[in-house]
Amino acid sequence: MTAIFDSEFIIMSTRLLLALVLSGIIGFEREINRHSAGFRTHILVGVSSCLMMLMSLYGFDRYFDTFPEVVRFDPARIPSYVISGIGFLGAGTIIVNGVTVKGLTTAASIWAVAGLGLVVGVGMIDIAILTTIIIFVSLVFLNNIERVFAKGGDRKNIEIAIKDASFVDEILSQFNSYDVVIKDIHFEKTEGNGMIIFAEILMDGNIVIEDIYCDLLKIDQVEQVKGI
Repeated sequence: MTAIFDSEFIIMSTRLLLALVLSGIIGFEREINRHSAGFRTHILVGVSSCLMMLMSLYGFDRYFDTFPEVVRFDPARIPSYVISGIGFLGAGTIIVNGVTVKGLTTAASIWAVAGLGLVVGVGMIDIAILTTIIIFVSLVFLNNIERVFAKGGDRKNIEIAIKDASFVDEILSQFNSYDVVIKDIHFEKTEGNGMIIFAEILMDGNIVIEDIYCDLLKIDQVEQVKGI
C-alpha cells in the first residue's frame, strides 16, 4: 500500500486536482453563458492534458532504470501531440453560418485549458494559476466591455422552440435575410426530435424585432418564438 501512495503519487494527485479546479473555473464561465462546450468538457480536457503530461514525466521511469543505455527521454513529445490534437475538439464548437462565425472563443478556451493541464502537469503551478486568472478575467470582463462599446446595433435575446431539429438551417437563414449578426447561439434537445434555440443577435436599429418573430413563426416546424 505504501508503494502505491508514495510521494510521487501525492504529487501527481495534487496536480490532477489542481488541473480540475483551474479548468473548471474556465468551464464554469462557458457553462453559465450556455456555450456548446461547458463545465464538463473543459474539466475533461484540462485533467486529461495534465494526465498526459504526468505520463510523459513519470510513466517511463521503470524503462529508464531497466535499459538506461537504450531508452531516450523526450518529455515534450506527448504534450506536443496533445496541443496539436486538441484542435479537432475545438473545431466541433465552431458554427459557420454565412458570414457569421460562432464558437471561436469557446474553441480557444478549450485549447487554453489543454495548455493549463500541461502546465500543471509539469509542475508550473504559479504560472498556471496566474494564466487561469487572466483567461477568466478576459472572458468575463472583456465580454461586458464589448457589450458596452458595441455601436450601430441593438442586441436581442431570442428563444425559439422547434419540432424538428433539421429545420435549424432554415431558421438561421431567416436571420441572415434580415442581415442580423448572431453573437451567440445555444441548442437544447427536447422530447422527440425537437429543439430549443437560444440566440443572441445584433441587429440594425431600423429592424423591428416583431417582424423577425412573425417570419420565424411562419416556418411550419416553429412552435414558439419569444424574447428572453
